[in-house]
Amino acid sequence: MKSRFDFRPKLLAVLENYSKEKFMADLMAGIIVGIVALPLAIAFGIASGVSPEKGLVTAIIGGFIVSFLGGSSVQIGGPTGAFIVIVYGIIQNFGIEGLAIATVIAGILLVLMGVLKLGTVIKFIPYPIVVGFTSGIALTIFTTQMKDLFGLSIEKVPADFISKWIVYFEHFGSFNIWPFLIGVISILIIVFTPRFSKKIPGSLVAIVVVTIIVYAMKNFAGITGIETIGDRFTINASLPAPEKITFSMETINRLLPSAFTIAILGAIESLLSATVADGVTGDKHHSNTELIAQGAANIVVPIFGGIPVTGAIARTMTNINNGGRSPIAGIVHAIVLLLILLFLGPLTKHIPMACLAGVLIIVSYNMSEWRTFRSLMKNPKSDVAVLLTTFFLTVIFDLTIAIEIGMLIAMLLFMRRVAETTKVSVSKEVIDLSDEGEIMHDDSVLVLPTGVEVYEIDGPFFFGIANKFDESMKVIGDKPKVRIIRMRKVPFMDSTGLHNLESLFRLSQKEHIHIILSGVNQQVHGVLTKSGFADKIGDDNICSNINEAIQKANEFVNHK
Repeated sequence: MKSRFDFRPKLLAVLENYSKEKFMADLMAGIIVGIVALPLAIAFGIASGVSPEKGLVTAIIGGFIVSFLGGSSVQIGGPTGAFIVIVYGIIQNFGIEGLAIATVIAGILLVLMGVLKLGTVIKFIPYPIVVGFTSGIALTIFTTQMKDLFGLSIEKVPADFISKWIVYFEHFGSFNIWPFLIGVISILIIVFTPRFSKKIPGSLVAIVVVTIIVYAMKNFAGITGIETIGDRFTINASLPAPEKITFSMETINRLLPSAFTIAILGAIESLLSATVADGVTGDKHHSNTELIAQGAANIVVPIFGGIPVTGAIARTMTNINNGGRSPIAGIVHAIVLLLILLFLGPLTKHIPMACLAGVLIIVSYNMSEWRTFRSLMKNPKSDVAVLLTTFFLTVIFDLTIAIEIGMLIAMLLFMRRVAETTKVSVSKEVIDLSDEGEIMHDDSVLVLPTGVEVYEIDGPFFFGIANKFDESMKVIGDKPKVRIIRMRKVPFMDSTGLHNLESLFRLSQKEHIHIILSGVNQQVHGVLTKSGFADKIGDDNICSNINEAIQKANEFVNHK
């Protein structure tokens, strides 16, 4: 029953106890979020390398599916700034069709993550990795807007970070003061609008005001050189017809790394957004249902020419702050955007590119998390290494490499930390029982029989620690009659630890040394039983506590 509910869309649960008052609150929240999403969807679409209506289509279709099927009551889905870098790179290397294939594959991966209940696992990705690539993406987005902000005459901007700045400096002689002023004015409007109104988004105010100003400058003052969306794109004010996406093993193999990056990034961002929303609303999202909804959106949206979809933290918080408490608000937001596209779409051609550059510069600043970045620099060196590595790989190379190598480094550092905390100690004559929690003892010191040694493993017995156990055995170098392997503090054992234990058992048999295990917990005992090792050593040689093990060892020594 629990498993079925985990995959149940929140919409179904919400509609069971829905009222007119709740509907009106969701309706108003959805309208406001739709208005907020308008400039962002256009800006994210253009910055990603597609036409503005593709960004709107993504917000409309993706936003509807995420709200309809999702595991969060208030999540708003659509294009986000985090995907700009990876989408732009895919289009540069593989074209629009390559992006569609990569997005569909990412959607399938997200659905599989949800079905396999990996929603909770995604949350364990180290925080320095998340901050590292988020800050790196922010710097990259900022970099992509320099051409439009300064009005530079560049036919094709390179995809990589360093080449971009080289080209910018080479073409800085074509600097145009008018786009620069338009961009600065847009930034100032966005920054200062919240002081006058918390409801109306600064980005929308900037676009409306600046577009009117630029339209007047071009048509009545005769000022030229201010590029608008219409100068670069042809706006199609309608939902596009579905298009066939052709797959082949060759394209799948080439695009799988990019698809994996989209899936991981989408999972992290959507679940992070849902978690933040839970903290405000007091609700609890279903992470696996949310992943399935995100996957479904990313499978459907590319068919209509859209770009990757994920949960958007800023829009989700706008939804909550304006009273949205159910998926109805997200559905209304999608309908509002659809109406804007159909009836006001042609007007978007007048929006200045420099104004959108200003919007994205503010987005990149908010994404940068520079205060968090600075505070993480005071953390242990291993965390700093992961943070900086992920950041610089994201900026200099690309997000795919950054996530893969960042996660690899984080895992290696984690294993080293676990290995460092796991200890192997040897006792030959007495055992100190003063800190025992395994069983009550009358004496604080337990005397070992002659010829009996106790090896205690304190920590997980896995591949990272198996060699340390071997080294401890070699250092001792002697041959007792009985070796007691004390495992009361071993929470789990992997196949390498099991192999290590089996090797010790075989070696001890050759040397006529008896092996006894002590304090084996239920999970580790299950591993020993399933592998057949429990039968080899004998169940009577697997003792529940050290007293029982020493008694068994004493019997063996006396018998010999």
